[in-house]
Amino acid sequence: MKVAITGGLGFIGSDMVRYLISESSHELLNIDSKTYAATEGSVRQVQWSPRYSEANVDICDAETVSRVLSEFGPDIIIHMAAESHVDRSIDGPGQFIQTNIIGTYNLLQAALGLGARFVHVSTDEVFGSLGTDDPAFTEQSPYDPHSPYSASKAASDHLVRAWGDTYGLDYVITNCSNNFGPFQFPEKLVPSTIIKAFRRMPVDVYGTGDNVRDWIYVRDHVRGVLMAAESGGSGETYLFGTSGVNELTNLEMISALMDAAEGDPSLIRFVEDRPGHDHRYGILASKARRELGWEPLWSFHDAVEETVAFYRNSEWWWGPLFDGDRLGLA
Repeated sequence: MKVAITGGLGFIGSDMVRYLISESSHELLNIDSKTYAATEGSVRQVQWSPRYSEANVDICDAETVSRVLSEFGPDIIIHMAAESHVDRSIDGPGQFIQTNIIGTYNLLQAALGLGARFVHVSTDEVFGSLGTDDPAFTEQSPYDPHSPYSASKAASDHLVRAWGDTYGLDYVITNCSNNFGPFQFPEKLVPSTIIKAFRRMPVDVYGTGDNVRDWIYVRDHVRGVLMAAESGGSGETYLFGTSGVNELTNLEMISALMDAAEGDPSLIRFVEDRPGHDHRYGILASKARRELGWEPLWSFHDAVEETVAFYRNSEWWWGPLFDGDRLGLA
């Protein structure tokens, strides 16, 4: 099949690109506008493939997006392009509205005449915050976003469903818990913590560090997205996470990363909490297991070791990008 992916130079998108080229026979078009978070070099191991092509296009450019997709003629569009950093969304929400809402609208309009399946990759943050003892999110959880980032992703989810109901678009929506792995932009919690551990720099934690996240290795996530794209029911939503296995407080996650990176735990320090900081996210992935046959394959320990090893051996990539003044908080 022909697969078009948006945001294929981003953290999760580039892992999807590498997975698709190495583990499938699909032809791939990578649509990416190469913003600050584009992980240049992340797909160089597959760029040689005759099944891979790339288009430097901003999804907010409706005319160009439509033309590029029409020329490629995809069977599946996997929409991963998004602004995703919560702190940036608080400081400058406008770009999140443009990319996550207007950009999604442009793609939906372009997809209508192509007969392609539209796979919309979203986040668990659209469901809001869980209490300590609340049951985990499921596909039936109500939407309750609390940040400009999560609100913009919630809006894009609703647009996709509306285009399915109104125009008959064949779509699948996926929502996933926090990802970690190679080639994540260094401002995010996991790479920032690892790099600061290498450099013996202070590692800041919001509040008391008791906010809880369900952590999943990025390759397990992209496996699930491709399964949903290839065999998920039209109009269905699938949640991907570890169903509580890797639910950790931010302090527990940071401590695990510091230990694997041989950092100094005395450099962990606590700072003022951010506005609207959700207490807990958790995902129950029963539907994906039941209908898609998906299971996370990576243990937390192995995933952390693999992630730390990548950053230890890849200063060629993160060195020019790392800014110790960017927060990298959770």
